[in-house]
Amino acid sequence: MSGRTKLIVALAVAALFAAAVVLLPIPGPAELRAWAAATGPATPVVLLVAYSLLTVAPIPRTVFNLAAGLLVGTTAGIAIGLVATTIAAGLSFGLARLLGRDLVTRHLHRAGVRTVNDRLSGGGVLAITSLRLIPVVPFAPFSYLCGVSSVRLAPYLAGTLLGSVPGTVAVVVLGDALTGGTPPALLACYGAFALAGAVGLVRVFRKRTPAAPVPEPEPAGPAG
Repeated sequence: MSGRTKLIVALAVAALFAAAVVLLPIPGPAELRAWAAATGPATPVVLLVAYSLLTVAPIPRTVFNLAAGLLVGTTAGIAIGLVATTIAAGLSFGLARLLGRDLVTRHLHRAGVRTVNDRLSGGGVLAITSLRLIPVVPFAPFSYLCGVSSVRLAPYLAGTLLGSVPGTVAVVVLGDALTGGTPPALLACYGAFALAGAVGLVRVFRKRTPAAPVPEPEPAGPAG
């Protein structure tokens, strides 16, 4: 396929998508929430299962957290997000330990592999929680890394749950806000952010500037 043909095909596909957006009845966030409520318990169950299984692969959790907030609201969305995150973390951990633990064990004599293994296993819940709090650390690859290390399952799951709380709450609340209302949890977040900003400003304004040095008096000259 020549470059001109590829360009024509790409433009045709873009035109089809644009026409679909204009002509097809795409439901808004409020309509999606109403549809999810009409399905009863089916939507939360399907969302929980899909979240738990698909995030074992390197699919970002953000997509499912947004969907949870949009479809089932803040309270149920946070519960589903945290439960599914813990399940997915356990599945990823078990799969990696089953398939890759022997390979890592054979290379523990290497300094780099041993250092990473010792830091993770020795850090316990605090190490896992801290790394889960860092947004740039991908969820699934880190789960695989913990699975092939010497980290025990209980502190790994506890650290994953604790470290996932802030990000899950924030994204679920955002998804809930897309329906057009202002959920109380979002107001609480705004209040917390405002309080943190106020505390920071108070600390800045109360910080004393260093006083100018007082010039020392010049020594008096000898009496004439």
